[in-house]
Amino acid sequence: MHENELALIRDKIDVLDKNICDLIDERAQLAIEVSKIKAQHVDHVDYYRPEREALILRRIMDTYQGVLNKEDIAHIFQEIMRVCLALQQQQKIAFLGPIGTFSHLCVLKHFGKNIEIKPCQTLEEVFASVEQGDAYYGVVPFENSSSGVVTPTLDLLINSNLQICGEHLLPVHQHLLRHRDDEAPITRIYSHPHSFEQCKAWLNKHLPHADRIAVKSNAEAAQLAQAEQGVAAIAGDLAAELYHLNKVHENIEGQTQNTTRFIVIGKQKIRPSGKDKTTLMFATPHTPGALIKLMLPFHLHHINLTSIASRPSGQKWSYLFFIDIEGHQEDEAVKLALAELQKNPVLVNILGSYPAAVL
Repeated sequence: MHENELALIRDKIDVLDKNICDLIDERAQLAIEVSKIKAQHVDHVDYYRPEREALILRRIMDTYQGVLNKEDIAHIFQEIMRVCLALQQQQKIAFLGPIGTFSHLCVLKHFGKNIEIKPCQTLEEVFASVEQGDAYYGVVPFENSSSGVVTPTLDLLINSNLQICGEHLLPVHQHLLRHRDDEAPITRIYSHPHSFEQCKAWLNKHLPHADRIAVKSNAEAAQLAQAEQGVAAIAGDLAAELYHLNKVHENIEGQTQNTTRFIVIGKQKIRPSGKDKTTLMFATPHTPGALIKLMLPFHLHHINLTSIASRPSGQKWSYLFFIDIEGHQEDEAVKLALAELQKNPVLVNILGSYPAAVL
């Protein structure tokens, strides 16, 4: 009786699996039709539509009432959309390499695996690849929850015409990795300086006498650990997988909620999704109360500021401010606030409006 009941349930699962595959294929066919229509009627086609993806995922999470976790069902639909996007156009994405970095992991999480990747040696190369059309988009780190903004990214945004097209919040988990056949005492540890800082407390307690050698990336650290004896690397899951290393200790970062916010840079302007962010850059005169005047229009129009950072402008004691606000530049309240700002001697540069991270 028990086996008969299981057999009936398994038969139902088989039928459902077939129906799911048929529906996914039908969706893929429609995605191909959309791409054909776009190509016939639009001179320049932007196949990647982050605002459309965000709308779909939010709708699914708002309406789904099943037994699965809402984020899990959204991840399933996100993967379906990525596969359908690849049918329309294979995306080429530039990021700070080599392969196995957290930037690489972010690219895979945000765009999926059906893409062409371009690992770059520097952030400057990432920006240049997108500006010159060698990559459709770039993914660069913008800020970390424990170490703050990534100043080289801010510096590059100052002189770039690229837009911020999206964001991705990536939980950062650091592991102590080493070669699978290496049992010698650990005398050296390779990692990026930021990772050493994040894991300092654990290292001081468990490996205080091991030499800490800073390298350009955690992926490079993993490569060295793969090739040398008596060494370890601090890196993430993707580096462990790609370079065939064992996780000797997992999650050794000091803050368990450590998260890096990455931004997607490209040439297209993104339409409103209903829940957006806008990143602005301001140059203010070096006068008393200049920053307060900068903030006042947002307060008057009930716009929430989520982040603010500053960089020297190049002129003595003069600064540029980078501000994230809730809302899209096409939203009425944001338009009114920006119009108020223009009445003052303030240089305003909109770096991009884009969907707030959904997952």
